[in-house]
Amino acid sequence: MTRLWFVRHGPTHAKFMVGWSDIPADLSDRAAIERLARYLPNAPVVSSDLIRAVATADAIQEIRPRLEHDPALREINFGDWEMRTFDQDDVHLRAYWETPGDIAPPNGESWNATSKRVSTAVDNYLAQGFSDLILVGHFGMILTQVQRALGISAYETFAHRISNLSVTQITVGPDRWTLETIDHNP
Repeated sequence: MTRLWFVRHGPTHAKFMVGWSDIPADLSDRAAIERLARYLPNAPVVSSDLIRAVATADAIQEIRPRLEHDPALREINFGDWEMRTFDQDDVHLRAYWETPGDIAPPNGESWNATSKRVSTAVDNYLAQGFSDLILVGHFGMILTQVQRALGISAYETFAHRISNLSVTQITVGPDRWTLETIDHNP
């Protein structure tokens, strides 16, 4: 059995879609970082290779062993929509969020492609036999695994909130995934 501790990076304060753009996190709330670090188990830490996840992982690492940054744990690739606001008049963009699955942004990736990328990475970590593993990443990255644990549709998955500096814990056993906590702010 493995307990996966998904941590969403610190806030970016962006008011637009941020996927693979490498923008920093605001980690000035030291009290929140300290509470988060105390809450998490003494387990290896891995993060997306984007600076907002790397810096958050650095902030909570303390004595925990660190694994190499993993680009497979990145956020959704929004392609040409990167750094855009949500435009209600864009039919393709609206369809991406209302009927997620195979619809992809131009030069980006679909929800299903994101889910496959992240799930493959998580499966590789599970195969290493960790009893606990802390994965620092992004809203979409974490939601792919929430969907997997709950066995729900992508549309239903988007109804879940994943706050910055929150923890989502999933226990993976031989035959099932169990969502233990979601969007927990220690």
